[in-house]
Order: sequence, then C-alpha cells, then structure tokens
Amino acid sequence: MCAMSTSTPVMATNTLPASTSPFAQMPTATKIKAGVGVIALGAVAVSAWLWSQQPDWKVLYNNLPDREGGAVIAQLVQMNVPYRYTEGGGAIMVPASMVNDARLRLAAQGLPGSDTTGYELLEKQRFGTTQFQERLNFQRGLEGELARSIQALAAVKHARVHLAMPVQNGFLREQQKPSASVMLTLYPGRSLDRGQVQGILHLVASSVPDMSPKQVSVVDQYGKLLSDLEGDGSEMNTAQINYRNRIESSLSQRIDELLEPIVGDGNIRAKVAADIDFTQSEATAETYAPNQNPGSAAMRSQQTMASRDGSGATDAAGGIPGALSNQPPATVSAPINGTAQATRAAGAASANAGPGATSSRQESVTNYEVDRTVKVTRNQTGTIRRLSVAVLVNQKQSVGDDGMPVSTPLSAMELQSIEALVKQAVGFNAERGDSVQVVNAAFTKRPDVAEPDVPLWKDPDTLSLAKDLGKQFGFVLLALIILMKFIRPALQAMKKPEAPAAPAGSKVDETVDEALNLPAPEEKPAIAGNTALLSGNPEQGLGMTIAQHNALQLARTDPMAVATVVRNWVNGTNPDNPA
Repeated sequence: MCAMSTSTPVMATNTLPASTSPFAQMPTATKIKAGVGVIALGAVAVSAWLWSQQPDWKVLYNNLPDREGGAVIAQLVQMNVPYRYTEGGGAIMVPASMVNDARLRLAAQGLPGSDTTGYELLEKQRFGTTQFQERLNFQRGLEGELARSIQALAAVKHARVHLAMPVQNGFLREQQKPSASVMLTLYPGRSLDRGQVQGILHLVASSVPDMSPKQVSVVDQYGKLLSDLEGDGSEMNTAQINYRNRIESSLSQRIDELLEPIVGDGNIRAKVAADIDFTQSEATAETYAPNQNPGSAAMRSQQTMASRDGSGATDAAGGIPGALSNQPPATVSAPINGTAQATRAAGAASANAGPGATSSRQESVTNYEVDRTVKVTRNQTGTIRRLSVAVLVNQKQSVGDDGMPVSTPLSAMELQSIEALVKQAVGFNAERGDSVQVVNAAFTKRPDVAEPDVPLWKDPDTLSLAKDLGKQFGFVLLALIILMKFIRPALQAMKKPEAPAAPAGSKVDETVDEALNLPAPEEKPAIAGNTALLSGNPEQGLGMTIAQHNALQLARTDPMAVATVVRNWVNGTNPDNPA
C-alpha cells in the first residue's frame, strides 16, 4: 500500500521582492543624457537672466585726452562703476542709470580736469621761494587763467597762452612793452570770425598791464595767423566777402520775388555779380577867403604906440605958422586893402625948426582874424562799382493735342518787360557800367527720383527689435530642444507602464487582505540538491525549492538576464541551439 500523504494548509504571504528606484533601473546612457540636459537647461536659464540684466550703456565723456581719460577710468574703478569703450576708444560709456551720478561724483573730484594750471600754483608756495620764482609762478598762473577763459569759447577745443613780460626798471626810455602769443586748437569744422578774434585780442591785452591788442598774436593749429585782421590789402577779408554775398543774395531775392508771380514758381533763375569798392580814402582841404572890409572883419588884436621928442617945457606947435600947424594930428589908419601910406623919418616935419621945437610919433598895429575853412572828406566804403545781372526764364509750358507737354518761347515784348522790371529791381545805373541780360530757354526737367523705400527687414529699428526678440526666442527654443532631446526620454524611462484595464464585472482590481489557505506541498523523496524544500524564514522562500529560490535571487540581482530568458521562452527559441 502506498502511504497516503496528508496535505496541511500552509499560510501564504503576499510579500514581494524589494523593488529598486526607477532612476536606478534606467540605462547608463539615458542617465548621462538626463544629466547633460539638466546642466544645459540651467546654463540657458542663467544666460537668459544675465542677458536680461544687461544695462543700457550711455556715453559719459567723449574725446578726452589720454591723460584725462586714464584719470577718469581710475576713479570709476574706485567707485565700482562698470564702464566700457566704444569702437576706437573715443568715448567712455557707463550704465544709463549711473550717468548723472558718475558725472557729479567725478566733478567733485575735479575730473575730467584740464592739464592747464591757473592761480592754484600760488597756493603751493614753499618756504624760501625767491622773487624770481614768485614772478614766474604768477606768470604761469596768469597764462593758465587766460587759456581757461579762451577755452570757454564754443569753437575752441584747447588753448595755450605765452606771455612775454619784461622786467621793469627805473629808466623809462629802456622799458619794453609786454606781448603775448595764443595758440588755438579748434574743433573740426569750426572757425572763428573777425569779432571773436578781436575779442581774444582784447581779452589778453586787458589782462596784462600796458599791453596793446596789437602786441597779441593768435595762431590756429594749422599755423594760420588769425590776428592779422587788417591784412596787406591784397585780398578781401571775411567781413568783406560776407558783405558782398549779402548784397548779391538780396538782389537775387528781389528778382525772384518780383518775377515768380508772372512766370510761375520755379521758372526763373537769377544771379547777380556785384563789384564792391572797399577802398578807403580821406581828403583834407584848407581854404582862405579874401580880405574883408575892416568894418566887418573880426579884430584879433590892436597895438598903439606914441612918442614925443623936444626940449620945450610945454608942447608947442612946430612947423610953418599957420592953420595947418595948429591942428591936431589925424587918426592913423591901417587899411587892409589899398596903397601903402608914405612914411617919413622922425622929426622930418621939424627938421628946420628952431631949438625949442618938439616932434611926436604915433604907431598903431591892428591884427584881424584870417577867414580859413578846413574840410575833411572820407569816402564811403563798400559802394557798388558795377552790377552784372543774368536772368534765365523758362519757356511757357502747355499740353498739346497728343497730351504731350509743349514749350512755347516768350515774345520779344514779354522779354523787354521782364528786363525793365529787373533793371528797376536792382537799381540799374548805366553810368557805372551795369549790365542786365535776360534769356528765355526751356528748362530741362529733372526726372523725379523717388527715395527708395527701405524694406521692413532692412529698417534699423526693425533689425534692432528683431535682434532683441531673436535672443529671447533663441533662449526659449534652445530650452525646448534640451527638454525634448535629453530630459523627456529620461522622464519616459522613469515612468512605470500602466496595467491593462480589467474587463467589466471582473474582480481583478480588488484587493484581498485575507490569508490564503494553500495546500502544503506533497512530501516527495528528495532529489539532488535543487529540489529540496526550504524551511525557516519566509523571506528566504518558505515552501520554495532551492531552484525557485535561486531563480528569485537571480531575478533580483540580474533582471536583464531573466528578461532575456523569458523572451527566449516566449519566442520559443533555445539559446543553446538557436536553430
């Protein structure tokens, strides 16, 4: 009889093998791609943030000398203000939000400061300074102050002043007058007119005692003497050229305003050439009028002298007795015009008189004012010596029967009328040789050249906006590429596959927590090694054979090998004999 084996119910547990994390189950290549993707995505985010925080740069100072620019850069570094240069290093740029603050702080430090030194030299006098050094420092300080004043002009970029101040002594005849020289560096495209040069001359001359503006020389950076305002007279100066241009422009404008209502706008061209006389002459005339009547003439002075000679105690009549000798002497007159009176020697009348006779003499001198006329004549400068006027009038424009434009010349009567109007407008004077020429000709119509429209993709504003938007979209696109190529495959690999849905009415998804009463395995003769049952700890495979336990451990340690074996079972292939 065969021994009957009894099966004892065995309590089965639902304890499963401990599973590893999804990231640890991913292949190594997928892990590397995920790590690279995360790092790249972080780098893109940091780059986008740095680019968005980049400030808007504006010019702080430009065209600074190297010495001043270096001092400004050193101060900006101390103030922790970021800066950069433009192309060519012509300007120093700082963030737009810090421009005003940086300028005020640099100004408080005296930057950008010019290399010109003024009266501050006198504040650094050392003990033991000689009189010569004091005088030299004062002269250097005065030169620096004058240079600063001249640099205040808009057209002057830099100025240097040299003063020649001789030492004064007690000998007036040996004293020399001071002089000065000014070197100017003008901005490109700028120039000084006559009035500005005169202002510089008087500024320097007024700052130094006993200096005349004629003793100041002004030279620009090209070596041209600017202080020679009078010139040698061989060519016109700037003021004369401007005066001539104003006259010609004024006369041309008169002609245009007068004829445009007649011939139409744009149908006339007028040019005037004026010959201006800039010579200066002065004439002085002094004339004397003929002698006037003594009654109406102005008396300047009169001198009368009388003398008497004789031995008589009293005045006695002399000469031949009679009526004539008893009369008083007549009044002496000195006529301006007329024959001179006969003169006689003193005592001639009483030459034959007796010893008691006396003689008298009386002289009178009268001076009259001379009628003199002095006339000084200065001719007017800038007068017109001759005018030459040329007027070009367009022909009449009309439309022909075929719709094409037709030009019709003006009649001789119309041209004469236009010429008469032009002569009256410019003040024609035939005596000085003025000439007026009126010509009627058809104007060549210029083709209308339309300005090419700048395409939208070539517009600078559009390009700037496209660059900004392109950077933003570039960061977004790069982030999407990293997400799709590196991070998304890793996320898909980490995600567990979902179990297929159970059919309706089935209880597959229900959870059963009750203990299952399974029949105990039948006791069979022990087979070699791997068929023996394990007992003891349920985690070590309660009710499992040694082969089952080994298979479970192999699945835990090397799941890929187990998956390969199962795949071969499913496909029905033998790994030892694939055929």
